[in-house]
Amino acid sequence: MTTPLLEVNNLAKHFPTKGVLGRTTGAVKAVDGVSFTLERGTTLGLVGESGCGKSTTGKVLMRLLEPTSGSFRLDGEEISGLRGRQLDGFRRRVQMVFQNPASSLNPRQSIGAAIAAPLVEQRIRVPGGIKAKVADLMNRVGLRPEHANRFPHEFSGGQRQRIGIARALALDPDVVICDEPVSALDVSVQAQVVNLLKDIQADTGVSYIFIAHDLAVVKHMADEVAVMYLGKIMEQAPARELFADPRHPYTRALLSAVPSVDLEANLTGRIRLRGDLPSPSDPPSGCVFRTRCPAYLLLDEPGRQRCAREVPTGQMACHFPEAQLAMAQSG
Repeated sequence: MTTPLLEVNNLAKHFPTKGVLGRTTGAVKAVDGVSFTLERGTTLGLVGESGCGKSTTGKVLMRLLEPTSGSFRLDGEEISGLRGRQLDGFRRRVQMVFQNPASSLNPRQSIGAAIAAPLVEQRIRVPGGIKAKVADLMNRVGLRPEHANRFPHEFSGGQRQRIGIARALALDPDVVICDEPVSALDVSVQAQVVNLLKDIQADTGVSYIFIAHDLAVVKHMADEVAVMYLGKIMEQAPARELFADPRHPYTRALLSAVPSVDLEANLTGRIRLRGDLPSPSDPPSGCVFRTRCPAYLLLDEPGRQRCAREVPTGQMACHFPEAQLAMAQSG
């Protein structure tokens, strides 16, 4: 059995909350027990509502944030405890494309210098020189190399995101974490950037963790999808299976909100979750989704007690999948 490229086990990131006297009063459980694997040359989509913890997961995996607990391995090597030069070596293999291309680029730095920055920082000698490498990267992402001396404000949003992608590819990484890479772009430009990422993956074999809230984009991009809610994964499955037959009630609710060309389906097929999203500083006990679950109140008392007491585990985090399925078929 081959070792996954990236293996994440029970990863958690909690942010302490402070009281009026500066004392720690609790914690925001932004990521709380997340586990998944990423295979070589594939894309894992991390999806969910704003505040579900998907972007925090990406930042922890990039080691921009320190994990509270859990572990993650790259090619079998533990990453969560790396420091100094070892961490520099890890970042040669894992890079990130950020959500807002404007804020992730230095306005006083030419785009050529921005793309070359990882090579300079890591002190990597490039055959043919850094200038030639930058020109090659710009060509790869659909930019004109003769514009390397221009500055970010001279480019459109889509072009700036291409610059960010070129910068992420400079070190020939094994994994690129894409944190909402198209959410700030127009729909037509989104398709161009997504197709560019897929073409790059086909050419280089790079693996992606693709973080997004737009399920239509994820459907086009991902091989595997993990659906997050309040810092936990509710359902994980191959993309085709998940979109064709979503099993978790939260996944079904998210998919029902995706706009359809069928106007009647938009009006009648929407699943509206009851109540408000709980605070990640005080999540429900047991199953964190139970306070909004359409089937929870239909369960008998022992069933509701189990949901309130036990945290569901597995690829589909639900104690009563049969009841959920029956409800979906009847509704």
